[in-house]
Amino acid sequence: MTRAAVVAGVGSALPPVPVTNAELVAALDTSDEWIRTRTGIRQRYFAPDSMATSDLAAGAGAKALKSAGGRAVDTLVVATTTPDRPCPATAPTVAAKLGLGSVAAYDVAAVCSGFVYALATAAGLIALGASEGALVIGAETFSRILDPADRSTAVIFGDGAGALVLRPGTEGEAGALGPFDLGSDGEGLELITVPAGGSERRPHAPAAADHYFRMQGKQVFRLAVQRMSASARTVLDRAGWRVADVDRLVSHQANHRITARLADELGLPQERCAGNIAEVGNTAAASIPLALDHAHAEGTLRPGARLLLTAFGGGLTWGATALTWPALDRD
Repeated sequence: MTRAAVVAGVGSALPPVPVTNAELVAALDTSDEWIRTRTGIRQRYFAPDSMATSDLAAGAGAKALKSAGGRAVDTLVVATTTPDRPCPATAPTVAAKLGLGSVAAYDVAAVCSGFVYALATAAGLIALGASEGALVIGAETFSRILDPADRSTAVIFGDGAGALVLRPGTEGEAGALGPFDLGSDGEGLELITVPAGGSERRPHAPAAADHYFRMQGKQVFRLAVQRMSASARTVLDRAGWRVADVDRLVSHQANHRITARLADELGLPQERCAGNIAEVGNTAAASIPLALDHAHAEGTLRPGARLLLTAFGGGLTWGATALTWPALDRD
């Protein structure tokens, strides 16, 4: 039998206090109704100044390891757009906070597609025999890079983390990941970006506004639906699944209208879409594992359910994978 990476645990973490739409509208030319009808978001979470991305990642990772029965891991991958520092990577810090010892630990930067990319790299290590267990985390403190005066982004994004534990197993068993499809288009660099903070612009030169996250929403909407639907179809073909075989579509939680349009493009009923954007907003690389953990905790993600995961993010990047959800412990 071919060796594969198999989901063995799931967990998530959020900052302690939610931020409702009503708390944001006073500073922006918007309303609760405008936010809800255009994004589907009622609230999101912003991390306090004392909480870093690594703290949220460690919280989600600890819960995922507990869900996996304390299974040992030798690899830690953190997908994030908002690392603790430009250097070093956040993953070694998370490994230290979790007491994992001298495990392999590294970050993946693919913005909202980051968790799918991170899953693919960890699954590849396990399939090759280079890892006997991996903890894969998507974690963000997007509130740190939002322009508080930009209505198009300030009401959409939130902070949080989600995680999966992977173990070695065999293709075809419940929880086995794959196939994967990944892609990118660097011509879309300016559509989703933080202009400053890298080697392209010296740290002391840019205006403060260039350190804020920027997104061109209309173009992103169209491309997100196009790229995620194409990637999802590629994965379905490789898996030998029909669209009708999919029990749950777990897409990046960017906007409820994007999710609805994606389901329509694929020919999936809306009730098969798993989502929690109303409660947590767009949490970028954390959104898919957060949605998985919340659906699992609520009991709406049952063992044996066939899942299609897909995401789209800055870069531009996109990706998809498929799996059958395994039986896991719930708190």
